[in-house]
Parts: sequence; structure tokens; C-alpha cells
Amino acid sequence: MIELTRLNNASLILNSDLIKFVEQAPDTVITLVTGEKIIVRENSSEVIARVIEFRRSVVAASAQAWDNSYLRRSQSAQQASGTQEEED
Repeated sequence: MIELTRLNNASLILNSDLIKFVEQAPDTVITLVTGEKIIVRENSSEVIARVIEFRRSVVAASAQAWDNSYLRRSQSAQQASGTQEEED
């Protein structure tokens, strides 16, 4: 989700996955996959930058969650292996 500004200065939160394309002529017009068009104050470069920033944050959070999950599994496996060795 990215935050943008309508021409009337109202804030808008947009699901960036719904963006089909962005046009700059002279206002920035965002066309959604639904066919809806939204005009915003930000230029097309700023819209793209916000989409990229949002997607990077999603990937980073996903990678962090995966790393934490992997670390927990590895620690559990090591503990189980250590417990098994002690029993032998």
C-alpha cells in the first residue's frame, strides 16, 4: 500500500498491486486493473519510487520472517540431535 495525494489534497492509500500503468500528461493519472483512473499530485517518478519502496519493505519483511523461521528450525534440530546423543 502506498500513500498518495489527490488533487484536492486528500490523502489516498492505494494498493499498488492494482496499478496497471501510470501516465504523466500533465497531471499524473494512475489507471488501475479495474479500469478506474485516479489523478494524483505526485509525479510518475514519485509514484514508482513509492511502489518500489513498498515492495522492498515487503520482500525484506518476508526474508526476515523466513530467516527467523529457518533459525528456529535449525536450533530445534540441533537441540533434538543433542538430546538424542545424550540418550545413547
